[in-house]
Amino acid sequence: MDFQFKQTVPSEWVDYNGHMNDAEYNTAFSQATDAFIEGIGLNEEARARFHYTIFTLETHTCYLQEMKEGEAFTITAQVLDYDAKRIHLFLSMHHDDGDLAATLEEMLMGIDQNEGRGAPFPDPVAKNISELYQKQADQDQPKQAGRTIGIRRK
Repeated sequence: MDFQFKQTVPSEWVDYNGHMNDAEYNTAFSQATDAFIEGIGLNEEARARFHYTIFTLETHTCYLQEMKEGEAFTITAQVLDYDAKRIHLFLSMHHDDGDLAATLEEMLMGIDQNEGRGAPFPDPVAKNISELYQKQADQDQPKQAGRTIGIRRK
């Protein structure tokens, strides 16, 4: 699976500074995450069949370049790591010219909806995650991955 989520910045996402509002970057990343989840086999029908879903546990967003109204962008996904019930996912938002506009690093957890708690991915989903991870194994770790927030003191 080569994941790509394409979108154009709608006018309602633009703030008083004339560019995409910070919350809307996260809206775009959230929509891309939902598309990624469907892409690994957890569409609406599978969620109902397995009584299983995925929750977001943590995110970290880096805003690197402005996005203006009407600009098209593409979000790609890289699985940095995974285990039986979690995915460490990294999303990159690119302008049409390929320049990196923003990134979102997130930890996702699979949830058994009957129990309301973390549980291993259903076998077909686990297989898809593993295959994607192996396919991306030769990719470099993104520069923004694993960052922390803080003021550096000299």
